[in-house]
Amino acid sequence: MTFLKPALVGLGFFAALPALAGDITVSDPYARFMPGGMAGAAFMVIENVGAEDDRLVDAAGTISKKVELHTHKAGSDGTMQMMHVPEGFVIPAGGSHALARGGDHVMFMGLTERPAEGDTVSVTLTFEKAGEIVVEIPVDNAR
Repeated sequence: MTFLKPALVGLGFFAALPALAGDITVSDPYARFMPGGMAGAAFMVIENVGAEDDRLVDAAGTISKKVELHTHKAGSDGTMQMMHVPEGFVIPAGGSHALARGGDHVMFMGLTERPAEGDTVSVTLTFEKAGEIVVEIPVDNAR
């Protein structure tokens, strides 16, 4: 009987693991890196099948000195500017949010590695409710 109790507790822990990722699913990730540059970006679709909004609040990786959540906004002169979004992006309940070229994205600045076409970049996304999700992102500069 003393063996059964820890086994049941352990089984309950493993059964709860999927809940740690919440209701968030990441699909169609890819990354692009500027030729000869020191920056790159990652794009993907984030889906929330839950009944409550969640928020992507951070991104981390080891291929650059800095990883930030960014967006594009029109400046006063009409040119597009990239800017850090410290509050992150809402992932609506029962909906999705696309991180796409020309819009919201994960930005890599000060590359410490130069990923080649077909390589995979590991990024940890942090959500307010779902917690951390590690995403393996293929490099596809042609997209």
